[in-house]
Amino acid sequence: MRIAPQQLSAHLQRGLAPIYLLSGDEPLQMIEAADAIRQQALRQGYSTREILEVDARFDWSRLLGIADSLSLFAERRIIDLRIPSGKPGIDGGKALSTYLSRLPDDVLLLVTLPKLEKSQLNSKWFKEIDQVGVTVQIWSVDLHRLQPWIEARMRSAGLEPTGEVVAMLTERIEGNLLAARQEIEKLLLRYGPGTITPEQLADSVTDSARYDVFGLVDSALAGEIDRCIKILDGLQAEGTPEAVVLWALTRELRLLSSLANEVARGQSVRQTVASRREVWEKRKPLVAKGLQRLPAAAWRQLLLLCGEADRAIKGWEKRDPWLLMQEILIRMTGVSVLG
Repeated sequence: MRIAPQQLSAHLQRGLAPIYLLSGDEPLQMIEAADAIRQQALRQGYSTREILEVDARFDWSRLLGIADSLSLFAERRIIDLRIPSGKPGIDGGKALSTYLSRLPDDVLLLVTLPKLEKSQLNSKWFKEIDQVGVTVQIWSVDLHRLQPWIEARMRSAGLEPTGEVVAMLTERIEGNLLAARQEIEKLLLRYGPGTITPEQLADSVTDSARYDVFGLVDSALAGEIDRCIKILDGLQAEGTPEAVVLWALTRELRLLSSLANEVARGQSVRQTVASRREVWEKRKPLVAKGLQRLPAAAWRQLLLLCGEADRAIKGWEKRDPWLLMQEILIRMTGVSVLG
């Protein structure tokens, strides 16, 4: 059964399904949906959790072994199955089919994957999960829904935005819902529930001592190599998760690669950037400046480096993800990196 993300809370109140599949590339909504399922399961007695991270060397018999094993204290358990590639492969598909054919009574299976392609939605394993359990496809909040989303989020936290507060915050977070949540939490801690004015929001942003990932990306587009390295070092020093920084870099590079492909087909940089709604008006000159610096092939190569950084974060590559991200940023400024 497929449900929308906004239906999940009501569904969980009615009872738990034996299996949930969450797919999507928007980090905050994926995190919150998975948390909601786990919290409801905990309330219903699922007191232990096994986390299975699927990589190229993953042994799918572990899934069936855990499902078939009897808990010493007859506890209900959650199997938290994470498939970063989105593709369980032949062995994984068979293991999931076997699991579904003999669903254990005391186990809840939570499967999380990135946004699925059409071929994956038509696969046997997905259709079987969809038939037996609940699937939730999570989409990014597009531009025309972003301001209402932020306003609703602020009001649910007890904040009453006035004037241009919502528009200002929307422009600041640039589509990053994790950043929006952080800014709203910071406003709540600083001012408490109640009215938030544009001046209060501006003060909160100005007084923030931390570097933000979007300033990092903008510095790279502007060609400011020294500032890039300074911001990246600051993010690392204050404990910002590598995945958050990489998310911002990958998001920007996907856009630039797409724009560069259009330029390579003969469209001017100005026309290409102007036609894209996802580029905020104030950022269009900056994006155009960065786009003129490198050819399409170079932007595609940087996306491949993002993939290496992702694998390094997950421990699949024996490289420092911070150094890889530094290399990506330096190349974005137009400086060649040897070695």
